[in-house]
Amino acid sequence: MLIKLYQKSLQLAAHKSSKMFLAIVSFMESSFFPIPPDVMIVPMVIAKKNDYLKIFLIATFFSTFGGVLGYFIGSYFLDVGMSVVAFYGYEDKVLSLKNSLTKGTGLYIWLATLFLAGFTPLPFKVFTITSGMIGFNLFIFFCICLISRGLRFFIVSYLSFKFGDTFNKFMQTEAAKWFTFLGIIIVLIVGVIYFVYK
Repeated sequence: MLIKLYQKSLQLAAHKSSKMFLAIVSFMESSFFPIPPDVMIVPMVIAKKNDYLKIFLIATFFSTFGGVLGYFIGSYFLDVGMSVVAFYGYEDKVLSLKNSLTKGTGLYIWLATLFLAGFTPLPFKVFTITSGMIGFNLFIFFCICLISRGLRFFIVSYLSFKFGDTFNKFMQTEAAKWFTFLGIIIVLIVGVIYFVYK
């Protein structure tokens, strides 16, 4: 099943409008959309290997401009921003930060936090919205988003470019079917343990 899904995603990634869809997803993900652009970048680079730099740039710039939208949501639409933040369970942390953030060391802590949010799987939208709420410097915000998102998407694009063919060959072997089967079993076991102990 996962192999068929992978093959389908490669077909969609090769579609002529895939770059436009990547731009839309990258833009929305930085302010409210839950699915990260990485899930599109990997199959797109595998399907269009020579376009990996173009794909990385599209994801980076549209994600950064989407972050600016998140910033303005936090600045001017506080209720909407807080509902997005609450959805990810960061409401208390954001309110605490908003009340306690001061200039000086607080600025450097927020710089590091924003960079990590852009580079890691943390929900980036929470931090773009929070930046608007606390009135963080928009120019510095834009630069940090551009660098952190650019670094993340370049690594994802480059690794997909470098090892995509190897992964593609693996997905067409018998071993991939066993790997998929074991993956599904592990996910089910973890899911059962989570719900039992919750």
